[in-house]
Order: sequence, then C-alpha cells, then structure tokens
Amino acid sequence: MERPELPLPQLHAFVVLAEELHFGHAAGRLGIAQPPLSQQIRRLEDKVGHALFTRAPGHVALTPAGSELLPVARRALTDLADGLAAARAVGSGQAGRLRIGFAASLALTVLPGLLRTYHDRFPGVHLDIHEMTTAPQIAALHDKAIDIGLLREPPTDETELGFSTVLSEPFVAVLPSAHPLAGQRTVRLDQLAQSPFVLLPRTAGPTLHDQIIGLCTAAGFAPQIVQHAVEWQTVCALVETGLGVSLAPASIRRIRLKGIAFRRIAPGTARTRVAVAWRKNNRSPLVTNLLATVGKGPPDSL
Repeated sequence: MERPELPLPQLHAFVVLAEELHFGHAAGRLGIAQPPLSQQIRRLEDKVGHALFTRAPGHVALTPAGSELLPVARRALTDLADGLAAARAVGSGQAGRLRIGFAASLALTVLPGLLRTYHDRFPGVHLDIHEMTTAPQIAALHDKAIDIGLLREPPTDETELGFSTVLSEPFVAVLPSAHPLAGQRTVRLDQLAQSPFVLLPRTAGPTLHDQIIGLCTAAGFAPQIVQHAVEWQTVCALVETGLGVSLAPASIRRIRLKGIAFRRIAPGTARTRVAVAWRKNNRSPLVTNLLATVGKGPPDSL
C-alpha cells in the first residue's frame, strides 16, 4: 500500500494546533489567518483519511488518530530542522572533516598555531591529521586522500595543485657537539666539505634535497652522504651519535638534543620555504576557510 506524502507545512500547522487546541491562537502563532489554517488541517486529514481533531464551539481536541500522529509529526519537524542546520554548517565550512598532511618538522613551527586558530574559529570541524613528508603529501593530494598539505619546498612543475608560502627560514648547520666547528658561531659551508653528511632521502622531498645539494655544490664540494633519514628528528639523532653533519631548516633548532650544536651558515642568504598546498579544483568551504586562516585565501586559483 502506497504511503501518502505528508507535506511539512501541514504537519507544522497540525503540531501548532495540537499544542494550542484553539484555531485562533494557532493561526496567530503561525502568522496566518484562521481560514487558511483550517484548510491546511483539512488537507492533512484528507491525506491521513481520518479526522485529526474533534471540533465543537469553544472546544478543539485531538482524535485518537491525531494523538498517534502528533509525536511522529514532532520528530519529523525536529529531524528536518536538525538536517537543515547540519547542511548549513557543512555548506559554510562550520562542520565536516578536514584531512591535513604535514611535515613532522612543522610541529615545531607553524602547525600548532594554525590548528589552534582554525579550531577556535571552526570548533565543529573534525581535523584528521596525517604526518608525512613532502612527496607523499603531493601524491596524497592528487589521490584525494588529504585535502590540505603543509610541506617544505613544493615542486615547481605542478599544474593541478596550488601553493602559498606561509613561512620562509634560513638553513643551519647541524653538528655533533664534539665537532671541531661546533665552537664557532658561524660555519662556512666549505668547512663542511670533509665531513660525512646525514640527509633526508630525495624521495622524501626532491626540491629540498636538491636545494641542499645545490648549496654544497655552490660552496665547491659534493657532500659525502653516509646515512639517510626520513624525518628531521631522526637526522638530528644520527648527527648526535657522530655519524655526520647536516644542513637543515632553522626551525630544527627547537629539537632539544644535548649532543648536537646548531650553527648559522655563511653565506646565509639561502632560505627554505614552508607552503600550504591544495587541489585547485577543490572548492570545499573547509579548504577555503583553512586557507583564510593562514591568510592565503581563498586565492584566485582556488
């Protein structure tokens, strides 16, 4: 048996009348005249196939059919209101799930402040955070596995992704505390020519890796890489053991290890940048709001 469709305006009128049990009072609450209210109730009764109210001069009461319908009608109206509110929240970026990839070293710099500010503005959004290096972030963005990336040295040949710089910082030399150069305030890059190096593998972040190799090449030597480590924290730990030295973004100085020394390098003009990344065709309000939080959006390319 086909169920009759119950229009929501008629249900609303029914609930108000059931609460007031007075046509004049109910019409006043609804902001309509009494005849249109009576018409809505009659149409609803026609759909139900039974009277919902008994009517007598000065007296209105629910029938058994009306009493059965009332809690169902209230739930329907509440569910609709909740659904509309949820849809508006998602549509405006006030709710939903935002997947963010981030380079581990950014937990020492931009990540905490960014997430705190975003959460304060949009507490209804669930943040799904994934730690990964630059190359995996790029792949995850293309695969739609994450919505936002926070990475170092984005590639220059990307056409589907947008990038905006959120931080630029110099490089520092990372030395074992027993290294002869650890006693200097500033280290020239060519002074590291004879030291073994511990670096991130190129697969983790090709542009940053090439930039570090380029700095060494410009200083007149090719670094002797004896060990790779995917995360900067691990690089520093390996340097502490005496395996070698490294060049790293200056924010790495926040890693507290007793057996390493961070020293400025000369010349100190080279800088590395941290960027926020997103798919250009992703028009989600969650992404737009995140970009606005870091002061980078929504850019024209979004």
